[in-house]
Amino acid sequence: MTENTSDDAAAAEAAEKASKKTPEPSGVDLARVALRAAKEQARARGDAAQQKKQARRGGLRSGARADGRDPMALGAAINRLLTERGWETPAAVGGVMGRWPQIVGDDLAKHCVPLRYDEDPAERVLTVQCDSTAWATQLRLLAPQLVARLNQDLGHGTVRLIKVQGPGGPARRFGPLRAPGSTGPGDTYG
Repeated sequence: MTENTSDDAAAAEAAEKASKKTPEPSGVDLARVALRAAKEQARARGDAAQQKKQARRGGLRSGARADGRDPMALGAAINRLLTERGWETPAAVGGVMGRWPQIVGDDLAKHCVPLRYDEDPAERVLTVQCDSTAWATQLRLLAPQLVARLNQDLGHGTVRLIKVQGPGGPARRFGPLRAPGSTGPGDTYG
């Protein structure tokens, strides 16, 4: 008799578990679930396609077709301005003047400062001023390596020559106590 009660108890437990399970959708409910999943997938595909299309067009637009009035990123606008005006080389050289200590080293940067860049295609001269004649001589010796380094950063032929200036001396005084042929106190400068 114990066998029948255990079989009945097992059957009761199985019936109880079956009643606790959520019923599987069928008919209309199954169609609703499938429709909802299909809509979500289509929305995801549409959003991805819209983002691709917008990225390909370059972002937002002001009208039906792309034109110069469309909004653009600040970096893109600056690059466009530099290209339109032909300012690529001066802007690159300006960046060199800002990065001077990283290019030439801290010791040399403390004593030598870039003054100007002549962008005339025949010249392309970077003028540098040093605070002593010793540093000016040192920079003159390093000029070929420095030109090669600058052209590596800026593009071939951007800088052809580095003109080194010595320190500015005190004002020269002219008068009766001046020795003939002397350039005055400027003899020791530059």
